[in-house]
Amino acid sequence: MVLKDDCGRPLLNLRIAITGRCNLRCSYCHGEGEERPDKKFIKEMRADEISHIANVAVGLGISRVKLTGGEPLLRSDVVDIVTGISSISGLTDVSMTTNGTLLAPLAKRLHESGLQRVNISLPTLDREAYHNLTGGRVEDVLGGVKAAVDVGFSPVKLNMLILKGTNECDVQEMIEFATQTGTVLQLIELEPINMTNEYYSEKHETLDEYEIMLKQKAVKIETRQYMQNRHIYYLPRVQVEVIRPIENTEFCLHCTRLRVTSDGKLKPCLMRNDNLTDILTPIRNGASDEELARLFKLANQERQPYQTSPYLLEN
Repeated sequence: MVLKDDCGRPLLNLRIAITGRCNLRCSYCHGEGEERPDKKFIKEMRADEISHIANVAVGLGISRVKLTGGEPLLRSDVVDIVTGISSISGLTDVSMTTNGTLLAPLAKRLHESGLQRVNISLPTLDREAYHNLTGGRVEDVLGGVKAAVDVGFSPVKLNMLILKGTNECDVQEMIEFATQTGTVLQLIELEPINMTNEYYSEKHETLDEYEIMLKQKAVKIETRQYMQNRHIYYLPRVQVEVIRPIENTEFCLHCTRLRVTSDGKLKPCLMRNDNLTDILTPIRNGASDEELARLFKLANQERQPYQTSPYLLEN
């Protein structure tokens, strides 16, 4: 059984933010669309609660789980979380999005625990530019990329968010780096979430010119229906994906995701926080799996294309 929303879109993927904390200060971070929490009152789910939520989701036909944050590797029990989720029967894919700075020493244990693939945020290879953007060291990320490839994560994807006036000239260098490391490069468009209008206006860059360049170089082009109809360009020795969520209504029309916030709420849309469903409190109050499944179904019915939602029209 696979749940579908009122638009006929299947629910196949669950993104679970296992923490709202992060060790970097990226100005462009959308934080999975969560409202910025008060650091004095951060509430995180326990490892067993995360596994419980994932287990209910898989029972409803969800087959892919991605762990996000914040920075998920800040959790001291992250290996236990991966172990608990990967042991769920019926789950076909367990992955993680990370900034990569803490990945190198954990990569082997995570892979052995059942994590299959990773997305690593890497906006630039330039040491100074990376530090200015994030406050971190690019050397730590590069060590994480190498470790991820060496232990056998497949694929290892590099998330390059394009920022006008900052790193748009680094794309060719990143393509070459992905070629050399055997990784997949994802070019990502900036989203106007958790940032000022001024910042978005200053830094937003459409990906039109990059798609033109990639079309000229590609030996094959693929469109992935259940990944928001994104375009995948197969160059002679490397794969490049283009993710255009805001300028591309296909992103919404082909969405197959539901999110879980770091404080345990089901979040139907990255762009909205007015239709969340609390699932952590019922778990802690002893709710049955049947009741939790009902909450999932309610949240699924709140899924609707953001481009056509009443929320967007009213705002």
